[in-house]
Amino acid sequence: QVQLVESGGGLVQPGGSLRLSCAASGSIVEIDTMGWHRQAVGKQREWVVALHTSGGATKYAESVKGRFTMSRDNAKNTVYLQMDSLKPEDTAVYYCYAIRRGRDYWGQGTQVTVSS
Repeated sequence: QVQLVESGGGLVQPGGSLRLSCAASGSIVEIDTMGWHRQAVGKQREWVVALHTSGGATKYAESVKGRFTMSRDNAKNTVYLQMDSLKPEDTAVYYCYAIRRGRDYWGQGTQVTVSS
């Protein structure tokens, strides 16, 4: 089992920044991918970013490329999502996920609201 706990959401004005954190615990060995999805009210869950832990490659959705940056701190078993130049359309619940041995694990989600 893998447990994921997100933090760092909140209310920010358009053009502002937020950093989300996702701390992993449990059977974290052999996690091969971590990333984030988001879901806005009335919309389907949308993939945002994926980081492949073995090779280190990171892929971003076109809607966030150049504005969002995912990073990791292996010592803390934590990944981060730095979100800059935020737009109202980035408003959503952000979910951290991990893939281990072909199984998906999800955090509880953290709300990000971009509004003036």
